[in-house]
Amino acid sequence: MSPSVLAVAEHRQGELRDASFELVTAGRELADDLGGDLHLAVIGGDTEGFAEELSLSGVDAIHTVAYGEEFNHDVYTQAVVTMAEELEPAVVLMPNTVNGLDYAPAVAERLSLPLVSDIVGVSYTDRFVTTREMYGSKVETTVEVGRESVALTIRDGEWEPTEEPGEPSVDEFDVEIDEDAIGSSVTGFEEVAGGDVDIADAEFLISVGRGIEEEENIALIEELVEATGATLSASRPIVDNEWLPKNRQVGQSGKSVTPTVYLAIGISGAVQHVAGMKGAETIIAINTDPNAPIFDLADYGIVGDLFEVVPALIEEFQ
Repeated sequence: MSPSVLAVAEHRQGELRDASFELVTAGRELADDLGGDLHLAVIGGDTEGFAEELSLSGVDAIHTVAYGEEFNHDVYTQAVVTMAEELEPAVVLMPNTVNGLDYAPAVAERLSLPLVSDIVGVSYTDRFVTTREMYGSKVETTVEVGRESVALTIRDGEWEPTEEPGEPSVDEFDVEIDEDAIGSSVTGFEEVAGGDVDIADAEFLISVGRGIEEEENIALIEELVEATGATLSASRPIVDNEWLPKNRQVGQSGKSVTPTVYLAIGISGAVQHVAGMKGAETIIAINTDPNAPIFDLADYGIVGDLFEVVPALIEEFQ
């Protein structure tokens, strides 16, 4: 076993996902704990272009597998297992995304590794110590792994993405994919209802919650969104009432977002919602209740009636 980390990058429709850059940060930290190298696996798609984008500080080596354009369970499983068997890393690190959760258990099973999923923290001294959140992020748990090697999936938004350029080695990894074992393929993409916008990619989100009171009042928030050039999102009650489509929902049962600015309007700050937006760089909250939990997280807060504050903001921005 080598004291190294093998992290698996993720891409979709020709673009690297944010999770790939967060994996670099998490992988580097763990590799430093272990005293080893950080290897990145880039599988499918524009491997040369992805390798160039992922030539970042802290990455020691990038291994590419040019096979297919999009994610495929069997291809990823075969490639990662073969790579891990050759490199013998102490850690196989994967994103806790839809794709990551698809192949991570298969990789762990074939390599006979314990798998700890959805971690929000990890360190190594004489053993691996991982942190997970449970019961809607109300409880934080520590899971210690008493094995020399482990498979982990990391929750997105928990590590800052690495952006500083580096000079890792890049090589095309020699793996012979067993095509007879490929049982599925991606035939296309279809966004969830109302898929005009992906809030996960937005830099400035204005999110509305239960405090908006009535569906027709959403128009007020949309006016602020238009005045500021932001993207509209919402907490679960708004989506449950079908005032906004599901693809606008932030939170544990919606999307995790990491915008530069997150403006929460009429949102109390329930743990399920916070789990999806706490990675925002700057959080601003407007709420009439000074004891609302959202203020414990906010960088800036306005205790006031949104029906007075929002019109004033619109006037200011216009």
